[in-house]
Amino acid sequence: MTDTTHPATEAPAAKTTLDINDILKILPHRFPFLLIDRVTELTRRERIVAIKSVTINEPFFAGHFPNLPIMPGVLIVEAMAQAGGVLLLTEFQDRDEKLVLFTGIERARFRRPVVPGDQLRIEVQVKVWRGTAGRMEGKAYVGDKLVAEASVSCRLVDRSRTAPSQAAEQGS
Repeated sequence: MTDTTHPATEAPAAKTTLDINDILKILPHRFPFLLIDRVTELTRRERIVAIKSVTINEPFFAGHFPNLPIMPGVLIVEAMAQAGGVLLLTEFQDRDEKLVLFTGIERARFRRPVVPGDQLRIEVQVKVWRGTAGRMEGKAYVGDKLVAEASVSCRLVDRSRTAPSQAAEQGS
């Protein structure tokens, strides 16, 4: 039997890796709060693996802690949420008009410190996604060592819903 598919008419394959420029097109986060540098694996609606290269130049190291720089655990969880946000926002053509908001953290555990020079590998698995709300399980590794894990809940909202009203902007 001959193959009758026509490559020119097939839908393009979804990207499974993203560089920083791709991430900047998806997430609204910017320096100093963008906490993922690259996506090495992406399976639509299911799983994402992202990388954060941790350097001494991170602004939080100035105060956390002087002479003993340790990445704050809450920022590791935020990196998980950002990776999950990339995964979910890739499903929406109008993603410039959407935000993925963090709505909860459960079962967060911090196993080892993350320090300058570490490369954080963030693995996020979608557990539940129902239209505009979901829950994801995140794990962060340095090498093969688990450093943190958490369950993160989120909600997709229109950016216009989160913008301040005109009256508030005008001081009325």
